Amino acid sequence: QVQLVESGGGLVQAGGSLRLSCAASGDTFSSYTMGWFRQAPGKEREFVAAISWSGRNTRYADSVKGRFTISRDNAKNTVYLQMNSLKPEDTGVYYCALDRARFRWTMPVPSEYDYWGQGTQVTVSS
Repeated sequence: QVQLVESGGGLVQAGGSLRLSCAASGDTFSSYTMGWFRQAPGKEREFVAAISWSGRNTRYADSVKGRFTISRDNAKNTVYLQMNSLKPEDTGVYYCALDRARFRWTMPVPSEYDYWGQGTQVTVSS
């Protein structure tokens, strides 16, 4: 069983930055694609970014390209999301997720991920 714990959310003004972290349990973290998703009130959960098991491949939603950067440290079982130039429309609960299929470059949809964190709130004020 994998457990994911996010941290780093908070309240920030538009144009500011936040760095989210997601710590994973288990000793095979380096085998799995990791993703970040977000959900705003009244909206469906949407893909934000993903990173392959080695960190070689990354993918971003068009809405965050050039502003957000996903990275991982396999020695620390942790994935990060650096968010710069934040906008009010980035507000939501951010979740990290893990696809338990080893060495698979996962499609950017929630149904392809098997384990989820509890989420961390990000609020961007205008």
